[in-house]
Amino acid sequence: MSSVNNQLGQDQFLQLLVTQLRSQDPLDPIKDQEFIAQLAQLSTVDQIEQLNASFGDLLTLTQLTQGTNLIGRTVSYQQNGATQEGTVAGFNLVNGRVNLLADGNSVLLDDIISVT
Repeated sequence: MSSVNNQLGQDQFLQLLVTQLRSQDPLDPIKDQEFIAQLAQLSTVDQIEQLNASFGDLLTLTQLTQGTNLIGRTVSYQQNGATQEGTVAGFNLVNGRVNLLADGNSVLLDDIISVT
């Protein structure tokens, strides 16, 4: 993935929490409710990261299933501005995207127009 992830991750959140605890005023410590709320936020960040990973796995599995279902089928697809047709002999997964092998051409699953 080439884009920079701007979301606050679990490690960064934990570093901020530790820094806050180290630099707090001993005469005015963090309130229990605030600390519990921050720990709950940390737990939420962790669960969201796990959920995102699960969704990524589900997407990959769905794409693999789609590729498998197209083997032996004739597909029409857009490539270089022209509509072409070919029989799918196999597929591979490159950078999380399904590439079909249709009559010697590599075709992205997204470029399929119709299946017969």
